[in-house]
Amino acid sequence: MTSALLSLGHKVAKVLEGYSFIRIISHNDTDGITAAGIMSSACLRSNIIFQTSIVSALNQQVIDRVNSHVYGKSGAVLFCDMGSGQPELMDQVKDDIVIIDHHQIVGDHNGHVQINPMMVNIDGSRFLSASGTAYYVARAMGNNVDLAGLALAGAVGDKQKMEQANADILREAVERDVVCVRPGLRVPDGDVAEVLLTLTDPYLDTAGDKAATKQFLDELGISGTLQDMEMEELARLASALALKIAGRADLAAVQSLVGDVLVLNREVVSNIYSLEWMLNCCGKVDQPALGLSLCMRDASVLDEVRTLSSRYQQTVVEQVHSAQALVKDMEHIRYVVLEDVKGTGLIGGTLIRYVCPDKPFITVNKVEDMVKVSARGTRSQVDGGLNLAVAMREAAAGVGGQGGGHDIASGASIPPGTTDEFLTAVNTIVGGQLA
Repeated sequence: MTSALLSLGHKVAKVLEGYSFIRIISHNDTDGITAAGIMSSACLRSNIIFQTSIVSALNQQVIDRVNSHVYGKSGAVLFCDMGSGQPELMDQVKDDIVIIDHHQIVGDHNGHVQINPMMVNIDGSRFLSASGTAYYVARAMGNNVDLAGLALAGAVGDKQKMEQANADILREAVERDVVCVRPGLRVPDGDVAEVLLTLTDPYLDTAGDKAATKQFLDELGISGTLQDMEMEELARLASALALKIAGRADLAAVQSLVGDVLVLNREVVSNIYSLEWMLNCCGKVDQPALGLSLCMRDASVLDEVRTLSSRYQQTVVEQVHSAQALVKDMEHIRYVVLEDVKGTGLIGGTLIRYVCPDKPFITVNKVEDMVKVSARGTRSQVDGGLNLAVAMREAAAGVGGQGGGHDIASGASIPPGTTDEFLTAVNTIVGGQLA
């Protein structure tokens, strides 16, 4: 494993073990919830008292909540999947802080204890997620190799490659029988008709249409549950799906449809794509505690999470359909403006991967007294110069907001009434990057 990451992991672990109480704050997507699950388990096993909160974004409101209880020398605040890009907020925290993140590092963090793959020249947007980074810390806190499956689920949630640091985690997990690998279709388990009806990755032109989905499967002569299918049936289905999306989808999305499927031997949900989707759903419908419970291997919540996920899947397909009809063009970006919609990152990610992959996609969501923005690009666009973290940060700052993230996926929060100015700025910045 990467010696520099191991060294950082041990350094952060030693710091954390010096406290009797850890306040964990993490993001509400799959990667953030798995990172929180890893660190919650590591603290529990190390007899460190902890309290975990999952939030949709790191903003002033979160900092004010954190500062409402000051723990002094005995406690620290641990930020997971956030913090590296917001030094001005980190500097406001009254307690000691520790950052476990994989986003681009902005500003001066010399006064903070931090572990981030970017610190050792590993691309955190591609090769190590926040949960993977957390795994390096947990691994140094004790016998926590069994948590590697959660780290890999976080990587899958962030659409990362199983290369470099992620490959190291996978290799160790396989060697320790935490994970096994089999060839297959990279989708959740379940009845094939129900899965395809509400699937967004891949997103089919038949999604949400029962009659069209049934016709598609009948023509292939395929039925039953995906996990029980013979390899010949899976191969036939995979080929048909690839042909179905090839005409409009991003090439990388087509290529990622089939390959190694990771089976998580220690988790209550063994299919990594099922677990990834369930955790994402829990976060997006404001039930992150259920997702955290899954990560802590509480099987009693499974039925509730499955019901919640099924409902949310249906809602997401409807939202993607609705958003698709509202997409607008600017010279260098595409965007859609929505109101009070959950899972905007998923909507934007689905549209750019499977509907309109030729321009970066910006999803604007008006929520009460705030406008939340999600930006998604493709790997080919990033290779051509796109950096959405910079675009979001600079455009948001120009209208009195905050933004940041990864080059390929980023977000922002901006004041109401500034959407047009913000989009114009993003269009200009992206145009300059891709020139």
